[in-house]
Amino acid sequence: MDVLGFVVIVVVGFTAAAEFGSYAFVHPVIRRLPPEYHVRVEQGLLRTFGIVMPPLMTGSLVLAITNAARGGTEGGPLWLRVAAAVAWGLGIVSTVLVNVPINLATLRWDPDAPPETWQRTRSRWEWFQGFRSWMYLVSFVLVVWAATSA
Repeated sequence: MDVLGFVVIVVVGFTAAAEFGSYAFVHPVIRRLPPEYHVRVEQGLLRTFGIVMPPLMTGSLVLAITNAARGGTEGGPLWLRVAAAVAWGLGIVSTVLVNVPINLATLRWDPDAPPETWQRTRSRWEWFQGFRSWMYLVSFVLVVWAATSA
């Protein structure tokens, strides 16, 4: 395995694990909180993840595309590398089109008096969080599969 392959596995793997962990283990607990605490915790997570995840998600996409675009069989079968980049790209598209606008709105909410539609809005966010989390996890699995097939 070369340096690019190693970096792709580490960065894509870390980012996918962070997103999937948030989706599968953190948000189910948050959903059970009373509304004012639910909104406050979401806002806190957005402030933390909002700093770390944009560069990691973007960097992971760049790495996945770079890994897919390199010639030859270094890094594994081309179809696996391309599929990994496409899966990551689908996750990014859903993030930008759906999750980011909802995140920005959530940050403006008053936790003591959230909008009447806040639960419906958060449910929509969670559906797309699930979609992108699965896309990122699938991308990571494809990257590892490709690297171990080289």
